Amino acid sequence: MSAPEILVDGLAFGESPRWHDGRLWLADWGAGEVLTVDAAGRTEVVVRVDGLPVCFDWLPDGRLLLVAGGAGRLLRREPDGALRTHADLAALVPHPWNEVVTDARGNAYVNTIGFDFPAGDYRPGAVALVPPDGAARLVAGDLAFPNGMVLTPDGGTLIVAESYAGRLTAYDVAADGSLGGRRVWAAVPDSAPDGICLDAAGAVWYGDVPNRCAVRVAEGGRVLDRIDLDRGCFACALGGPDGRTLHLVATQWSPAALSGGPRTGQVRTLRAPAPAAA
Repeated sequence: MSAPEILVDGLAFGESPRWHDGRLWLADWGAGEVLTVDAAGRTEVVVRVDGLPVCFDWLPDGRLLLVAGGAGRLLRREPDGALRTHADLAALVPHPWNEVVTDARGNAYVNTIGFDFPAGDYRPGAVALVPPDGAARLVAGDLAFPNGMVLTPDGGTLIVAESYAGRLTAYDVAADGSLGGRRVWAAVPDSAPDGICLDAAGAVWYGDVPNRCAVRVAEGGRVLDRIDLDRGCFACALGGPDGRTLHLVATQWSPAALSGGPRTGQVRTLRAPAPAAA
């Protein structure tokens, strides 16, 4: 693969990239913003949110769901742009909430790292299911800093990156949205998998912050590709007209980035060996 090119520079702390409706979307945690990016790297602020982190996905009807993790709220953006509370996550776990992924039935899976990062003492995290009526409940626990999540195209498997365990963990998704059949999808020792995406060949790309790279891994743990960077890679997303543009969101990590410190965040792109999963 070719060396990645810079598409966007000067973000405070880019995260949670998604390809949606022909555009790249991402969150800038340090600025509390959700942005869209065009092919020339021009950005547009879609919504501003108080609280960290800001991760997002879409309901089947097109409304945006956003995690205002520091406040423990899952927000829903209405067609008029108003933000409404979709679920009170703090009532389940009073610690920061992190990633979200939605399915075709309108269920949202949201994870919490389980402790106050970066200053708090470590505790295991969990995953909550938020059905369309907003009645959230915990469906998985004992996760070592759960981070990026992805659902397989058939909605039957949820894969979660455990940053503190060096592994990707999979669950079977039941008809009622609950999770079972926990297993190690891929062990990636000496890695810290963060944001992830799935390609059409069934492989997962993950960002790795301390090792400053992005890695493509097959189920079972075989490393297929690795891209080295000069800063921590927090997340990745496949998109573009044919689904084969890999977007890497990278930042020089420091706690100051969470509050808009040195703006070292970038989006870099390159051609991937396989397109995004359907």
